[in-house]
Amino acid sequence: MEKYLRGRIIKGVGGNYEILLDEPFTNEDGVCTDSLVCRARGVFRHDGETPLVGDDVELRIDGIDNVMISKIYERKNALIRPPMANLDILFVMFAAKKPEPVLLTADKLISIAENKNIEPVIIITKADLDSEAAEKYADIYRKSGFTVLIQGNDRDTAAVKEYITGALDGKLAAFAGASGIGKSTLLNKIFPELELETGEISKKISRGKHTTRCVSLYTIVTNGKLGRGYIADTPGFSMLDFERFDFFTNDELVYTYREFSDYIGRCRYTKCSHTKEEGCAIIEAVKAGIIPRERHESFTELRNTLKNKHEWDKK
Repeated sequence: MEKYLRGRIIKGVGGNYEILLDEPFTNEDGVCTDSLVCRARGVFRHDGETPLVGDDVELRIDGIDNVMISKIYERKNALIRPPMANLDILFVMFAAKKPEPVLLTADKLISIAENKNIEPVIIITKADLDSEAAEKYADIYRKSGFTVLIQGNDRDTAAVKEYITGALDGKLAAFAGASGIGKSTLLNKIFPELELETGEISKKISRGKHTTRCVSLYTIVTNGKLGRGYIADTPGFSMLDFERFDFFTNDELVYTYREFSDYIGRCRYTKCSHTKEEGCAIIEAVKAGIIPRERHESFTELRNTLKNKHEWDKK
């Protein structure tokens, strides 16, 4: 007798997918489990669709050994590198000092997240090395409309953990940042059960430098109503190749800067590039100190990078 279950893909290797079930399942032998490993129906391959880690799926069960992904529910978003779906939150991390932050890198990640309907949250680490710099950077992103968390001591870490475990209730998040910023150190303090080594190598899935395309989800206990959230374990965001990433066109870029939204359409010229024109409402807001100068500078640099990119260039 056929039975249908719903769950989320938490790992996929070689066409085999591990599914965390929404509810425990007891098979015909009386064995109860909260996860199953199976393959996907051939129709997905025929239709050019590949199940991704993070997908909400339906499983068809016909007997003990015949388990198959029969349906992929509509996705909120999908990323190519790293390959995953339905990401809700991207924690964009950089250090206040050692290494000095490259705000353009952070702003690229933020723009990608905004374009994909992912909520960016900024975490500034190593604030104990330069608290003044940490506050300066925090002010840039708070003024731009983002949630900013600062971590430098144990008290800060506790506050960051409280925020994350509340925000992740029923949601999927990833942490992005360059190496050396203290990302794995912070995550180990917040979620010691992840057992992350420095260099973002996970003991649990035995991943090394040559297998970094494997994406896995960890489930964490949250303090919300649902009581469960997901963290994507992938170094793909640490070493993201922005040139080959499924990026967007130049025309879309302005809409990924949320602090620009009140000024779009108010410029003197209809085809304003928002980089140097007289009568640009965005530039006037920068001059007035409403929009941070650093954010506008990164917008201008990204626009120059994308100026020759068109919709048909996406891969």
